[in-house]
Amino acid sequence: MHDTTALLVELGSVILGLGIIGRFAGRIGLSPIPLYLLAGLAFGDGGLLPLGASEEFTAIGAEIGVILLLLLLGLEYSASELVTSLKTQYPSGVVDFVLNATPGAAAGLMLGWGPVGAVALAGVTWISSSGVIAKVMTDMGRLGNRETPVILGVLVIEDLSMAVYLPLLTAMLAGVGLAGGSIALLIALGTVGLVLYLALRHGRLISRAVSSDNPEMLLLVVLGLTVLVAGVAQQLQVSAAVGAFLVGIALSGEVAEGARKLLTPLRDLFAAVFFVFFGLSTDPAEIPPVLLPAAALAIVTVFTKIGTGWYAARRAGIGPRGRWRAGGTLVARGEFSIVIAGLAVATEPRIGPIATAYVLILVIAGPLTARWTEPVASKLQAALAGRRKQPVPAGDRQAQAPADLHAQAPVDRQAQAPVDRQERAPMPSHDDLTPEHAGRDSD
Repeated sequence: MHDTTALLVELGSVILGLGIIGRFAGRIGLSPIPLYLLAGLAFGDGGLLPLGASEEFTAIGAEIGVILLLLLLGLEYSASELVTSLKTQYPSGVVDFVLNATPGAAAGLMLGWGPVGAVALAGVTWISSSGVIAKVMTDMGRLGNRETPVILGVLVIEDLSMAVYLPLLTAMLAGVGLAGGSIALLIALGTVGLVLYLALRHGRLISRAVSSDNPEMLLLVVLGLTVLVAGVAQQLQVSAAVGAFLVGIALSGEVAEGARKLLTPLRDLFAAVFFVFFGLSTDPAEIPPVLLPAAALAIVTVFTKIGTGWYAARRAGIGPRGRWRAGGTLVARGEFSIVIAGLAVATEPRIGPIATAYVLILVIAGPLTARWTEPVASKLQAALAGRRKQPVPAGDRQAQAPADLHAQAPVDRQAQAPVDRQERAPMPSHDDLTPEHAGRDSD
């Protein structure tokens, strides 16, 4: 078969298969990301039907997928929103980093991957999946909940942190040393600061220069500018993904809205290709040996993410139920974890299988923890409160009953009242809730 013919047949089959997989995932209420990864494993080296003719095209499509993922993510935020989140949510961001990057770094060192592998695995376990979490909150009707801005604030901090983390990781993977890494970090910080300044001060001028009433022209200009900036960023070792993210931040208003509508279908297509390509580059035979450490790492980081959300919601004055919902919602990992692993796999090939298994576990567990963390935590709290209130057996009450009940009753009530107040299970305060959400948080 001619090379072009084979390419068209393979590419058409892959895209059609992805469409069928995506529809099936939507029917069962699951994110399509794990199914895309499994499809890549099935058609990669060592899989059921390896693909050869379309491998190079798929690799390029995967690069475009990463760029579009980050561009659309940047279009979701304005520069003022990012600055506000930095000012108000940075303590939660620090706690998020310490609780969730530490297990990955420790696991990387224990597995003998060295500092570079440890830093890469720390990023895999640190960053939640904005796409999966946004879909889960939409499907569960929680966009109006009081804890939702807290969840989005944590995600914004994580996304913005990637502008610093990815260049640093890229420099470490390139082996440029401490001096080279410091220069890359300074370039990244300077670039982020410059883009935020331009977006805050001159965002309207930038958007006006890009704006067009013709959808075709708007699509070409935004996409061309993004790919160009991503290439320049890659040349400066700032990371193409970060360059695309910064372009998204710089655009605002109607331009951002129009670009988002035009580019979303392209993003979905090439993002699916990206996940498939990552699966293609992973040998399925390497997954079973790492399932145990991946599962252990997933269990640990489920609890650390729940702790992160609980802390962030508590800082915002949200009631106990909202705190547990925030923690359970943040559990899912996805696109960023795969992006980080994809960068590191050339230097540390062992990160590919464990990252794939880890993401598969948590992208499935994420919607479950979002739904069940709060009910389970409430039941456990009620059970613990019930244990503390252990009733006195009837025989003991009769033996201890005083002869003159009327004379002893006032004394008993005075002695008993403080104990009841101390042992009563704490209830959510209505001061923690806005009027429209008080019923939701107390039901």
